[in-house]
Amino acid sequence: MSLPTLEELLTLRASARGLGLRARGAARALLLGAHRSVRHGRGLEIEEVRPYVVGDDLRSIDWRVTARRGRLHTKLYREERERPVWLLVDLSASMFFGSRGQLKSALAVRAAALLAWAAAFGEDRVGAVIGNGERTRVLALRSREAGVLPILNALIELQPRRPGQDVAEPEVETLRSLIPLVRPGSVVIALSDFHSPGLLSQEQWSTLAAHSDCRWLWITDPLEEHALPKGRFLAGFAGKVVPVDGGGVRSAWLATWVQRAARITELTSALRIGLARLDTAQNVADALHATLGSEKSAA
Repeated sequence: MSLPTLEELLTLRASARGLGLRARGAARALLLGAHRSVRHGRGLEIEEVRPYVVGDDLRSIDWRVTARRGRLHTKLYREERERPVWLLVDLSASMFFGSRGQLKSALAVRAAALLAWAAAFGEDRVGAVIGNGERTRVLALRSREAGVLPILNALIELQPRRPGQDVAEPEVETLRSLIPLVRPGSVVIALSDFHSPGLLSQEQWSTLAAHSDCRWLWITDPLEEHALPKGRFLAGFAGKVVPVDGGGVRSAWLATWVQRAARITELTSALRIGLARLDTAQNVADALHATLGSEKSAA
């Protein structure tokens, strides 16, 4: 399986045109647990204040104007032109796995590149926090292609090239390092297999989701979900290759998958985080366009 190159990520620019990071309605409904956050008012600009109409969000009432005029008034918002978009990209050891045409890490790299290009086309500012279990890189928010190119370079630099050992604590720090960077009204898109408990911290994600539009792209591989068939196989781990009895490990394998899937679904549902799966058997551009829709259809 070939690893993504910088040249490939640059060519993904064309595939990102029309990808809708602001998508809503039918396209957004494809995200499991999809919602459009109503809690990120401070990340929006006030466009006007008008008299209250039945059905308006009570949290948008302008109490100062109401007190001055003696009648309920509501604040109307418009989205900032350059909205902050943050990518949280997990390239840790568990992502160096794939039974189809690409590794999970390669899928995450390609998807992150497409999302970065899409943010640039949408005139948003894009930044990233990328961790591989050993190092974490923070790429500050920047506009247009000036924000995309450093992210592409970091993705290529940090992608795993061999099996490694999962280290939970650096993954916790990767998530923690993002929190002080995200201001209300931002979009936060996490790309991971969510294998590490450190990336499933309800406390950390609750802080982020309170005032931001958080979305998870769950990177999976068909073999993870369906497990090994009966038979003898060789599995590569950090520094060694070991024989595996497919039938002997099948029950524990499937139980682990079910537990992780349940935790991911439970957490995203509780925090109203948009959730979608990307599978290594998919073409990343087709999968993202199907999941997120287009800017035109979102209008």
